[in-house]
Amino acid sequence: MKILFYTEEPIHYDGHQLAPHWLYRRFDLLGDTAVAFTGSCRVEIGEMVDIEDVKADAPIYSSLMLHIIAEFFSADLHLTVYRQRLLIVLAKEILEVQTGRQVTRRGDDLYLDRPDGTPGKLSVSIATASVASTLIHTGFNIQTAGTPVATVGLEELQVDIPRFAEELLRRYAAEIDDIWDARCKVRAVVE
Repeated sequence: MKILFYTEEPIHYDGHQLAPHWLYRRFDLLGDTAVAFTGSCRVEIGEMVDIEDVKADAPIYSSLMLHIIAEFFSADLHLTVYRQRLLIVLAKEILEVQTGRQVTRRGDDLYLDRPDGTPGKLSVSIATASVASTLIHTGFNIQTAGTPVATVGLEELQVDIPRFAEELLRRYAAEIDDIWDARCKVRAVVE
């Protein structure tokens, strides 16, 4: 799996980036790929792929996020949801080490307690299928001003953004590659 932490300029995420071959067109990375970048996020209802959020009329906004988009050239959305959960579990592990705080995972979302003791949402994530591939977008709040729900951000948690992004990408790619290799080292079971 190819990975990249793109730092040349912020990229505004509006949902259009969750499209087949966007990573190849933008970063010249062909094949199964995960790219991290920072930038604002505003996903209006018309661009959402999460029908639950559409039904709840819950657009997504953050003035600054760490985004990860992953693309897999397989048609199995079920498998990609597992890949999405793996990404979230790895992020949880890394953040707990880097912050020394308990991170709660609920499905594909991460939460930490805010200063007032209430839970704040740290991340958004979705997995979807396209005509050519399956895709994941995960965004971690860096800043929280103006978010439509109670949130926490990597900045207030004093997380080193490049260190977190690079470690998450590296560990995620290693897990994906190791799973791929694990299929090849076992013999078939026959009666």
